Amino acid sequence: MIPNTTLVLEDGNRFDGAAFGAVGERIGEIVFQTGMSGYQETLTDPSYAGQIVVQTAPHIGNTGMNSEDEESLRIWVEGYVVRDPARRASNFRSQRTLDDDLVAGAVVGISGVDTRAITRIIREAGAMRAGIFPLDGRTTEQYLSAVTAAPEMSGRNLSAEVSVAKSYVVPARGQSMGALAVLDLGVKNATLGHLATRGFDVHVLPQSVSLDELLAIEPVGVFYSNGPGDPSASERHVDLLRGVLERGIPFFGICFGNQLLGRALGFETYKLKYGHRGINQPVLDKQTGRIEITAHNHGFAVDAPTDGVIDSPAGFGRVEVSHVGLNDDCVEGLRALDLPAFSVQYHPEATAGPHDSTYLFDQFRDLVLSHHGGA
Repeated sequence: MIPNTTLVLEDGNRFDGAAFGAVGERIGEIVFQTGMSGYQETLTDPSYAGQIVVQTAPHIGNTGMNSEDEESLRIWVEGYVVRDPARRASNFRSQRTLDDDLVAGAVVGISGVDTRAITRIIREAGAMRAGIFPLDGRTTEQYLSAVTAAPEMSGRNLSAEVSVAKSYVVPARGQSMGALAVLDLGVKNATLGHLATRGFDVHVLPQSVSLDELLAIEPVGVFYSNGPGDPSASERHVDLLRGVLERGIPFFGICFGNQLLGRALGFETYKLKYGHRGINQPVLDKQTGRIEITAHNHGFAVDAPTDGVIDSPAGFGRVEVSHVGLNDDCVEGLRALDLPAFSVQYHPEATAGPHDSTYLFDQFRDLVLSHHGGA
């Protein structure tokens, strides 16, 4: 391998390798992803907007790419870092190579670098800014200046970048139980499929929607999706959710939606040192005592007591932390006890897996039916 590309981290560490995908220059927050499969779902997950993703699994691209497993209409990662890209794709479902899609999406990547070493740095120092650059004669210090001049993830609102511009409807599969308002903060296709399968006419709404516009569809429930950015920079979405809660409309949120429910209830959020990203995160359901293996992608978390019942600081009654991450005791779910509202920090739609948590979509359906007198 003749190096022609470099990865420079905010702490000064530098890794030279070969271009993978498009050739160019990209700067973002560098994070690691621990999944050994599902790289296509990772790449097309809008939650990764603004981030350079390091795959800890060494071999990436073996099964190629197809049009069925995409979670959105495009690849969202800011940059992509792998150790050993597959020399050829070999799978009966493969339609094109990973490199083809990276080039087509103008996604700049680097290969041939020690991704385990990079991961160890992030685990010790925390998520940080980084840049992928062509080797063009600049010094490490010059590359580093470009990295440190870029904005940090804290304080960034990326919802407008990933949300739909116009609303659309995914019809219910089977008998309809009414309209569900889904605030698209970076929603994944698998999530919409799960909701439509439960009988909702899924109205996907842009993040700029007003409360009056949301109420105009007469929703039987409201759903907040996953998405990128800092929840403290999304106060208009918090205010919108408070309007929903005040009207007693059943609510379910995942990932970013969990953080926004936390803030709507009056809790603070904070940035995790290196975040949770991967498909192997153990979470305890405090009500059942069951441990779920879950898929995660979040760099922020809700700051709330994990034991006992808490009074909502914003005046929405009693609240409890329903799920806890077993690796670091992070808040992984919230349940309002005096309102029909709950959320989880992880991804119950979980493509390409695991599927331990799909029951949460059934719980939401049952909550809506119960609230409207149907069960």
